[in-house]
Amino acid sequence: MGPFHIPVLAKEVTEFLKCAGEGIFVDCTLGGGGHSEAILKVTGPKSLVIGIDQDEEAIRFAFGRLGNYGKQFRAIKGNFKELESILEKEKIKEVDGILFDLGVSSHQFEEPSRGFSLKKSGPLDMRMDLSRKITAYDLINNLSEEELKNVIRSLGEEKWAGKIARAIVKSRNVKKISTTTELAEIISNIIPKSHWPVKIHPATRTFQALRIKINDEIQVLLPSLTAAHSRLKVGGRLCVISYHSLEDRIVKEFFTQKSRSCICPPKLPECRCHMKPTLKIINRKPVIASASEISENPRARSAKLRAGERI
Repeated sequence: MGPFHIPVLAKEVTEFLKCAGEGIFVDCTLGGGGHSEAILKVTGPKSLVIGIDQDEEAIRFAFGRLGNYGKQFRAIKGNFKELESILEKEKIKEVDGILFDLGVSSHQFEEPSRGFSLKKSGPLDMRMDLSRKITAYDLINNLSEEELKNVIRSLGEEKWAGKIARAIVKSRNVKKISTTTELAEIISNIIPKSHWPVKIHPATRTFQALRIKINDEIQVLLPSLTAAHSRLKVGGRLCVISYHSLEDRIVKEFFTQKSRSCICPPKLPECRCHMKPTLKIINRKPVIASASEISENPRARSAKLRAGERI
């Protein structure tokens, strides 16, 4: 197997997490272990890095890649929404740093059989965890036109959602849609070429919407951030890399809420909530990848890194 996942903004992540000393760090989206390896390379010999991933293939690959670190590294199969229970099971009360690298790993995008690729024909799957029952095939061929439109519009922020949903239903009435390239072609044909996005495939937003729906990506994000925040020790760092505006808005709002000292209505003459900030925002503007990193790893193009410190 080739490279499983090229870590995005790896240098920036290790700097924000302050990995140079000893500590316990959690990589909530292990993938192929790229970020975990970057942390292990700079952290002390008594440190521990825990990698969590819901993809069994990612766990196997990471074990092979990072096994030489011995007791410094643990890979655990699970969804990051289970962070609290995972740390409880590992008998860990608090940690020094937590990373979320949201979205799909490079391997999942590049492996046609996983059903994420727009350009390589594969089954309409899109499950990050293969034990899930619902696939993209099920959504595409069973949701009503209205349901499809709502999913594509709300989770893909696609302005052509109505026409795309109509075209999908029309096509599946003739023949079930079974591959990624079939679906991508239907979408490409319905959106006028003059309105195609400049830097992305015209079907990208629809594929994003289906993937998010299948994997409950938006629903689990806020509770997972809350759990991560509660498990950070004072001075611990939380880093989140997002790839689209839906995720980034949630992350930004979470950081803002936790950094506020008062949540009273503005009309009140004095503070009555007695709230204290529990997070210091490290970077007000998200860090983005350099041109050189994007040229080496196109996935970094849309990445935004936000970081905060527990206070």
